[in-house]
Amino acid sequence: MHWDLFCRVIDNYGDIGVCWRLARELAARGQEVRLWLDDASALAWMAGGPPPSGLTVRAWGEAANEPVVGDVVIESFGCDLPPGFVARMAARQPAPRWINLEYLSAESYVERSHRLHSPQFSGPGAGLSKQFFYPGFTARTGGLLREPSLAAEQAAFDAPPWLATLGIERRPGERVLSLFAYRLAPELLPLLADQPTLILACPGAVQSQLAELTLPEGLRWQALPFLSQPAFDRLLWASDFNLVRGEDSFVRAQWAGKPFVWQIYPQDDGAHGPKLEAFLDLYLGSESSQFATCTRQLWRAWNGLAAWPNALPDAAMARAHALKWRQELALQPDLASQLLSFGAESG
Repeated sequence: MHWDLFCRVIDNYGDIGVCWRLARELAARGQEVRLWLDDASALAWMAGGPPPSGLTVRAWGEAANEPVVGDVVIESFGCDLPPGFVARMAARQPAPRWINLEYLSAESYVERSHRLHSPQFSGPGAGLSKQFFYPGFTARTGGLLREPSLAAEQAAFDAPPWLATLGIERRPGERVLSLFAYRLAPELLPLLADQPTLILACPGAVQSQLAELTLPEGLRWQALPFLSQPAFDRLLWASDFNLVRGEDSFVRAQWAGKPFVWQIYPQDDGAHGPKLEAFLDLYLGSESSQFATCTRQLWRAWNGLAAWPNALPDAAMARAHALKWRQELALQPDLASQLLSFGAESG
């Protein structure tokens, strides 16, 4: 099938990160994909090479006069398609399947809203109906992006040589922690001093923050450059503990099968709090153990929603839980597979 995937780059590279992975995965499965972007500059470092066969990147402004409409049109994260393109969607016979790919959430409304229709009664798309498609963590959602080769690539991965390509060498007994965050909460640093720790800081404000701090004894840090998506995945695999943010790195941390903490995008109305709790309820289930209690407190504190715990969660229990969670997620159909089936449906 021919796919048109539209993405507006808002900030922090999250939208383009998800859309690039999806476009690349659809193309890898034999689809023809046009990725329409209003700002493609991040692909210079994110893509990790030229687009694969079947994937072309187009400028958003060109869509208004594009005469050809694909079989499936994905409007990512409510980005509002160009009216001229929508008009040609309405004129196409048969009409394309119009999908509104939504943000990832563990909240209960996702299961209720997944695949619901939104008929268009006015405007250039009058007569069409878009459908909401929600990624998620349960069987009643659209699943998560996952490449078929992911497990095999992880199993074959050798961390020390890969870290060496970045000029990184872990010392004996040292924990490696990847840090990709909107901001650094310095209160975390004393907790990390429970053992020697190397912090690998991704580009952003946290590098400037770390440069201005005196770290507790046993902690050191190293600044990383912008990494391509394949390289970022390997950073997560090579680390013992991952601090991630947003949506794309959040999902990749779960596939890494390592202990992690999610820094959710803060919202002025406080909506990020319930969203965080909804995921913790899924991730930890009904557990009331000391591990679960400490994990909840740490995640809340990292997001500025609670006081800090006195120590990090037990490392062995955190590793075991992360692997168990990954196994559960892997039982569900991945997002690209579900979109392929959905796009091929009639009506």
